[in-house]
Amino acid sequence: MLLSRSEMRFDFGGARFDPVADRAVLRWMLSQFLYGEITGVQVGHWLHAAPDLESARFLARQAVEELQHVGNFLRIMQLLDVTPEPAHPVLRFLATGMMGDDWAEHVALEMATGEGFVLTAFYALIETLDHREAVGIMERAVRQEEGHVAFGEQRCMRLIADRPELREQLLGANMIWMWGVRQLSNYIDKKLPQAHPVLSQVKPFLEHALRCAELRLVRMGMCEKPLSELPRTTQLRYLLAALRGKLWNGATSFFRKPVRLTDLYLSDPYLRRLLTEQSTTRHMTH
Repeated sequence: MLLSRSEMRFDFGGARFDPVADRAVLRWMLSQFLYGEITGVQVGHWLHAAPDLESARFLARQAVEELQHVGNFLRIMQLLDVTPEPAHPVLRFLATGMMGDDWAEHVALEMATGEGFVLTAFYALIETLDHREAVGIMERAVRQEEGHVAFGEQRCMRLIADRPELREQLLGANMIWMWGVRQLSNYIDKKLPQAHPVLSQVKPFLEHALRCAELRLVRMGMCEKPLSELPRTTQLRYLLAALRGKLWNGATSFFRKPVRLTDLYLSDPYLRRLLTEQSTTRHMTH
């Protein structure tokens, strides 16, 4: 990944969640994580829209991993003796309502910055949950999540290099989900017990996670400085670019025939490389 785990880590000063005393809060938090993992089924859509065989192979593996993570969180909830509850509407908007319209939005928003944000929350829960077995389950899951983020980063950088005109639209879309996170932060501020040693630090933690997302955008070459440091006029331009992109995609989706991997596979670089390697091996053996 372009950010290390140590950079993404937030120091809670040793504050912990008690698995018994904090059961109600943990139920709410784990339910949000569970919903996020359930949205992993959306990978099936992108597998259908994969631009090349290597991406399709990665997404097929990711789909299996996301469904494994559903089982992981159900096991953690079982260990903590809590049951799932509905996800918060803002989280539903961020995880499902903000689903990308095309491959560029998927790798930039859902994988690079979106899953990067979730990964920061994973690290935080690992650090603050006082339950060895549950933490062990999450430690195994984060290694897979790190792979998803790294894939999104690399594919986003490749797209921007090929199509720099996408940059402003993708930056604007990132600004929208970051706004959603701040709304969720306000909800936590009002509804969850702020006297708690961990929850009292949630707002600065979320600001830290957003700074990590902004730093990731800078390191991907999307912008020269964090979005929050840009002039308001520049931010507005990016937001308008994102809205124009949404409107254009919506208006033209009925008339555009999507180009699928089944149309492109004979020119696919992965397939061509395999054929070349097989041909070379055959010649060497003869």
